Amino acid sequence: MSAGCRACGACPVGEALPKPEHELPSYGRSLVLFVMGALLVLVFATQTFVALTQFSARGAKSNLAFLSMIPFDPSSWLAAGETAAWRMKWIAVPMAILVFWFGRKLYQSIAASPDRFCGVRYARRGLYASAAVPVLILILIGLTVPVRLEHRQWGIEAQQRPYIHRIDRAFDEYREAYSTLPSDVGDLRRLPDPDGSLAVAMQNLDLSGYRPSAELAAVPDKKLPQLRGAVIRNASSGTADDAPGERLSFTNYELPLPGPDRIMGTEDDLIVRDGVTYQASEAQRRPGGSKVASKTLKP
Repeated sequence: MSAGCRACGACPVGEALPKPEHELPSYGRSLVLFVMGALLVLVFATQTFVALTQFSARGAKSNLAFLSMIPFDPSSWLAAGETAAWRMKWIAVPMAILVFWFGRKLYQSIAASPDRFCGVRYARRGLYASAAVPVLILILIGLTVPVRLEHRQWGIEAQQRPYIHRIDRAFDEYREAYSTLPSDVGDLRRLPDPDGSLAVAMQNLDLSGYRPSAELAAVPDKKLPQLRGAVIRNASSGTADDAPGERLSFTNYELPLPGPDRIMGTEDDLIVRDGVTYQASEAQRRPGGSKVASKTLKP
């Protein structure tokens, strides 16, 4: 006779009951997987709908007006999905770890004992839905990365533009005061700066690439015979401005500035030409240049 319970001293009174011939399979594990997948899909769909309607709700005076303002085109839904993905980005990684570790083990236990567990098909659908939501979040976030990088670059350029405009205004003030542009950007400190904005602009911009120039237009010489190609001469030859000993008057300037990477010589550099800002790739040719040949003099 077997010993009784050590805690209470109870002893068995007979043989153990036999197992039943037919046991109903359990659906608990399949239900957990199905509910987990359905819950994740419902949360993502809800966030997408909220993002789709949050701007439409502004200005709506009634429920009917609100419903009529909801857009139904695919691009609006895609944009709403991207917004929902960014809102759920902090739970996407732990969600993926939970799905691929806990959910996969749970599904493997169900598939390994189909006689003990039922609802394998629903468990599979729940696992696929649970895995699809994190993957969809990562894909939508990846689609928006180029646009967000572009917006970040716009923000950096917008931060620099007040300084660029202040420097350009200083060049205009210098031209009005001395009838020329400065040969060195440090000469701008000679200008009055009562509010200190010029000093701040010069401190926040790299002005080492400043290059002034003087463009002297040239026209074909009508007295000389026309040869192959245009024979040009300086239109201002013989004038007092070109006389020996006269100081060259600069009329234009170019100011290269580093882009968001803060490194000169890359494609995102900015080129400021006479107050107009270009990307380095767009500033290969001076816009609005005359078709008449010209000669550029630089210091």
